[in-house]
Amino acid sequence: MMDKYSLPRKIAIYFCIALFLTFMLLPFVEMFIASLRPLTHLFHRPELEVGETMDFMDFISRFWSDKMSFQAYRDMWVTVPQLPRYIFNSVFLATAVTIMSLIFVIPAAYAYARFSFRGKSVSLTLFLAVNMFSGAVLLIPLYKLLRMYGMLNTYWAMIIPGVAFLIPTGIWLLKSFLEKIPYELEEASFVDGASRLYTLRRVILPLAVPGLVVVGVAIFIGAYAQQFLFAITFNQDRDYMPLPQGIFEFIGYQDVLWNEMMAASLVGILPVLLIFLFLQKHLIAGLTQGAVKE
Repeated sequence: MMDKYSLPRKIAIYFCIALFLTFMLLPFVEMFIASLRPLTHLFHRPELEVGETMDFMDFISRFWSDKMSFQAYRDMWVTVPQLPRYIFNSVFLATAVTIMSLIFVIPAAYAYARFSFRGKSVSLTLFLAVNMFSGAVLLIPLYKLLRMYGMLNTYWAMIIPGVAFLIPTGIWLLKSFLEKIPYELEEASFVDGASRLYTLRRVILPLAVPGLVVVGVAIFIGAYAQQFLFAITFNQDRDYMPLPQGIFEFIGYQDVLWNEMMAASLVGILPVLLIFLFLQKHLIAGLTQGAVKE
């Protein structure tokens, strides 16, 4: 596909891609380097002081240290002994939110994709409106509701709000995938005597697997990212803390273990990276599904 572009345009395209990747990956590179540095080296100023001169190697040495090591990746498990529990809680909460969201999203998206009913456009617009508001706006009413039903300091205190906020996004995404599936396949199933529920389960969902993977991953990432806001408000029990809340334990009364905090943050990113690694084939298929000829 790139062969149809002239050389200057190819250079411009690759330059823009490299620039975009640089801005995207640079924070993670800095996190990794910070996790390797000793604390005494973390706050060296890389810029020149007034009247100070240095050569290029001296400048590089302020970013890179001979004392760099993976010690922080070993010490973090000692500093915060419950760190494995926090990582498990994060993965469990994101998985639970994803499964529960899909249970509601699949029939709702199918209904919006296949049926015409009064208020369809209005309700879809309202779903988008929900995503316009930050979760912080509803923290106080959510806190009162969860306290009323005795759900504070439980997994449910973080699962229920997560599901409520991510269902609208899931419906919009999956609806567009289901609309690409030819309706003639359902008609043929109805002619053979199949019910609508059977058709959804045996005909539509197998064809929509790439779309379901894309929606599921999007919900998982959203659930994984929004844990801090709900956890810090609705949970104070360490047994239910997710990783974003547990990372606060690296902040002491007099100092902050920045290198161990960066190491724990990078380890916490691994579950999402592994999901992309194992599901990338389905993700690519789902993202390109719109090119199917009907």
